[in-house]
Amino acid sequence: MKLILASAALFAATSVSAEVTKIKIYDHTKTVTQSVPVSERRCQDIKVPIYQQGGQASGGDVLLGAILGGLLGGGVSGKDEGAAIGALGGAIIANESAKGPKVTGYEIQRQCSDVVVYQNSNVEIYSHSTIRFFVDGKRYVVPFQK
Repeated sequence: MKLILASAALFAATSVSAEVTKIKIYDHTKTVTQSVPVSERRCQDIKVPIYQQGGQASGGDVLLGAILGGLLGGGVSGKDEGAAIGALGGAIIANESAKGPKVTGYEIQRQCSDVVVYQNSNVEIYSHSTIRFFVDGKRYVVPFQK
């Protein structure tokens, strides 16, 4: 429709005796950058602890707990009864702490997940058109949209 209006304006503007030559229509484009979502799989190696269920504390652990508890109990109270209670408490704590799960080492595991990233791409799209012509040797350019 706009092309028809441009053509009508062209012929109406020219007098009957004017010579119209070299009529050409050009389509123009422009470059547009578009972001396109793309799914990528990304992986990483992580250290995962290996647990072992505890059992009973070794004799050395219980003895060390008793000695430390006795020293602490005797030092705080200043009496032998405090040292005895501290030694008993240290032995119990050493034995109880051995019952829980313990980390015995680590293994490397690969964990992967899908991640959405955006990639830019350049696309040529229609911008506008022009009609170019000469009237009595003078050049005219009329822009229009299709």
